[in-house]
Amino acid sequence: MSENIDSELVPSATKMAILHRDPDRGLIHHSDRGVQYVAEDFQDLLDDNKVVCSMSREGNCWNNACAESFFGSLKNECVKGKIYETYEDGKKYFQIHRGVL
Repeated sequence: MSENIDSELVPSATKMAILHRDPDRGLIHHSDRGVQYVAEDFQDLLDDNKVVCSMSREGNCWNNACAESFFGSLKNECVKGKIYETYEDGKKYFQIHRGVL
């Protein structure tokens, strides 16, 4: 988690996931065409770790419906309508529910 969407959020989270999960070659990373996912450094990170990039065509959310559905559910269940008093409260919620999400 981060207080901002910045150039380090996605690579940092991806590095953490790779370190903790030690995925097999060929893992598929689904995403939209957000600037953080198309960034050359992030694409290099995926290539270096033998992760396959699966990305929606521009302007077509149906092209990657699996990822779109997951993030829609995540937002509805964990973010929408919930008010976290502080950033730390939100972070704590996700840490507690990490195994459930």
